[in-house]
Amino acid sequence: MPTGVVLPLNPSAANVVDDAINQARNAFTAGVRQIWLAQQFDVDAITLAGLIGAAVPGLGVGTSVVPINPRHPLLVASAAQTAQAATHGNFTLGLGLGSHAPEHQAFGTVWTDPVGRLREHLEVLRATFDDGAVDYHGAQFTASPEWPVRVPGGTPVPVYVAAMGPKALRVTGELADGTLPFLAGPRTVGEFIVPTITDAAAGRLAPRVVAMVPALVTDDVAAAREVAAQRLSFYETIPSYQKVIAREGVSSVAELAAIGSVAQVRAQLQVYLDAGATDVALSPLRTEPGDLRALWEVAAGL
Repeated sequence: MPTGVVLPLNPSAANVVDDAINQARNAFTAGVRQIWLAQQFDVDAITLAGLIGAAVPGLGVGTSVVPINPRHPLLVASAAQTAQAATHGNFTLGLGLGSHAPEHQAFGTVWTDPVGRLREHLEVLRATFDDGAVDYHGAQFTASPEWPVRVPGGTPVPVYVAAMGPKALRVTGELADGTLPFLAGPRTVGEFIVPTITDAAAGRLAPRVVAMVPALVTDDVAAAREVAAQRLSFYETIPSYQKVIAREGVSSVAELAAIGSVAQVRAQLQVYLDAGATDVALSPLRTEPGDLRALWEVAAGL
């Protein structure tokens, strides 16, 4: 998988889909070969990934990430296979456990046992993608449709999980194709994530580890650190991120951002690869056109 970039959406665009496709096309022209789309409460990331991949042939498109709550795995499988068919094999499904406060507030529900829920979700997806049939009766999900579940042209679908805790990493290693850790520094990647997920995947193809790294190309490093601290402070309030940040041994989450010149950012990303990450992806800290073009240059040249 080539070095990727998270594609930010423009909320002021006249048509957000047209704008995203145009932005993706420009990134592809600049040499980017993989883009990632976040899921929030507005645009559907899987649908948009399929539209972009169909409009920009050869560009890898993925979600980073779609929370499994409150989505039933059969619906996720249907959407993911449709996106895979639309992109002719260039789609990657990235999932998250999705047990954060914003989701609880938005949907009015608190989901318990997130790791157990993740396991069942992945088991339904694996049966759907690998076998083309599913008859599943779990503690949290039932999936036993009488109608077909396979989309012609829509498989296989690589599945990645934004897993960083030991239990979630073990489930991911057993059932998924890799992980998409965000704000997990190189020490955490090398000493914890890679060995944990690799051990869990014993007997399977070794899972890929795509380190998602916030980044900004700039000559004013001090000001960029302030931007990073402001943009990333939310994650310091989430227990799962608190643990992974503490594991890295940094005093501030802003220290985990790759900041500096093109050469300096590339060097910081190389540390992740040297630590054992199979791939890296850049999450822009600023989304001005010049900032995005600079990150595209980094991604194209790494």
